Amino acid sequence: MTLPTANTGPRQLDALLARPEPLLALAPMQDVTDLPFWRLLSRYGGPDVYWTEYFRVTATWRPEKWILRSITENPTGRPCIAQLIGNDIPALVRAARELQHHPVAAIDLNLGCPAPVVYRKCAGGGLLREPARVDAILGALRDAIGDHGVKFTVKTRLGFDSPRVFDELLPIFARHSLDLLTVHGRTVAEMYRSEVHYDFIRNAARALPFPVLANGNVDSAARAAAVLESTGARGVMIGRGCIRNPWLFEQIRAHGRGHGDRGPVPTGRDVLDYIRSLWEATEPPESRERLQVEQMKRYLNFIGQGIGSDAATATAFLHRIRRATTRAEFFGICSEHLDHSDPVPLLPHPEVHAARNEAPPAP
Repeated sequence: MTLPTANTGPRQLDALLARPEPLLALAPMQDVTDLPFWRLLSRYGGPDVYWTEYFRVTATWRPEKWILRSITENPTGRPCIAQLIGNDIPALVRAARELQHHPVAAIDLNLGCPAPVVYRKCAGGGLLREPARVDAILGALRDAIGDHGVKFTVKTRLGFDSPRVFDELLPIFARHSLDLLTVHGRTVAEMYRSEVHYDFIRNAARALPFPVLANGNVDSAARAAAVLESTGARGVMIGRGCIRNPWLFEQIRAHGRGHGDRGPVPTGRDVLDYIRSLWEATEPPESRERLQVEQMKRYLNFIGQGIGSDAATATAFLHRIRRATTRAEFFGICSEHLDHSDPVPLLPHPEVHAARNEAPPAP
C-alpha cells in the first residue's frame, strides 16, 4: 500500500527544524490534548508541532478512534506526531506501519509516562528499567518506519528511579538513528515533584547526532529562553504550562524576537473567556452538567495556580472551584476572581500545587 501523497507532515517538520527559531511542541497529555483542545489551542497561536495522546498498543490493538480523529481531522495546519505506548514488539510494529498511512509527521514511542497503571505493566517509563528491551523495541520500530518519509521520534525520562541509566540509553538512541528525541528531565519516580535536571538534557543535546527537545517546567517565556540557553536543546515541549496559559507559545515567540516578555499578556476577562471556551470545546453532546464540571476541574487545577497576585488568592480560588457542583456555581467563582481588566501573568505560585489525582497524566 502506498503512503498518501497528501501527507506533508514530514516535510513540515523538516522545515521547522531547518529554521533558526526553536521548535515549540505540545506535550502529549492523556485525556487533555485531544482534538477539541488542539482546536482551541490553535486559536491562541499554538505550538509548531502537536503530539497526540498515546495509542495504547497491545496484541489486539485497534487505533482508538478519538485519538485517530486528532490526526485525520487535524484543524491546526501544523504537523502532528502519533505517540505509541506498549511493549509488545509485533503489535508496536503493526501500529507503526498502520499509522504511517495517516497524515502524521512522525511515529513517537513513549518511554516516560509515570502513571503507575502504565509503568507497572512495563510500558512507558517502566521500560527504562530494561535498556536491552528498549534497544530491541527501537530496532524493530526503526525497521518498520524506515529511513524516509515519516519520522521516528522518542519521548523519554532520565530513568526509572535513578538518572544513572541515562548514560546507557544515549548510545541506544544514537544507534537507532532517531529523528528527534524529547527528554523530560526527571525520573519516573520523581513524577513532577523534583526540580528538573536540565544538565542531563544538555548532555543529550551535546552527545546525540539529532535534535533534542527539552521538557519539564517550562511555564514562561523567560524560563523557555533560559532552558534553551542552558541545554542547547533544539526546542521545548510544553504540557501543563499551556493548559494554564494558552498564550505561552506566542509569548515565547515574542521573547525570541527580542520583544522581552511583551507578548500577549491576558487580562482577567481574557482568562475568563478562555475558561468559557474550554467548557464549550470539551463539552460532549448530551453531557451531564455535574460530569462536565468535574472535567473542567482538571484544567482549572492548573489554571488556578496562576490566578491572583499571591499564593493565598490562588489557594482560595482552587479551594472553592474544587467544591463546585453546578455550571452556575463554577462560573460564578471564576467571575468573582477574573471579571476584571487587570493583567494576569498566569505564572504558577510556587507554594500552590496541583491537587493529587487531578493532574492529567503527562508522559
